[in-house]
Amino acid sequence: MTLKQKIHDHYLQVINDKVQLLQKVLADLKESGANETKSTAGDKHETALAMLQIEQANNREQLEKLVLQKAAIEKINPNIVAGIIVNGSLVKTNRGFLFVSIAAGKAVIDGCTVMALSPQSPLGMRLMGLKTGDKAEVNGNQYIIESIA
Repeated sequence: MTLKQKIHDHYLQVINDKVQLLQKVLADLKESGANETKSTAGDKHETALAMLQIEQANNREQLEKLVLQKAAIEKINPNIVAGIIVNGSLVKTNRGFLFVSIAAGKAVIDGCTVMALSPQSPLGMRLMGLKTGDKAEVNGNQYIIESIA
């Protein structure tokens, strides 16, 4: 398995774990809401129920975003290598590895620190279409493209 495949699988697993966690939280909130409706404590009951509904809405919104991220990363075929940086490229720069895919933060995989970034991010937009040897600058930081996988 290539480093790119391991990185892709890692971030897909991270997203899947977050989706499962949020689904469990939503199920627990639904159960809490059902228990709350059995209470007849007046204003206190109404406040608790409203807070549960707000928390459910926030968690549903987070889940929707994660589902979109999961769909985006599932579209990436880690076996495809392009001569230029495209969505799904693993880019080795003078500042480390960048996985152009989804905004999912840093991870250490096989001893390599990798930053997963969205193609819509400022750095992602500057990298798109570049090739080995090209340079991109963001916030005063220069990135030199050493290789693309």
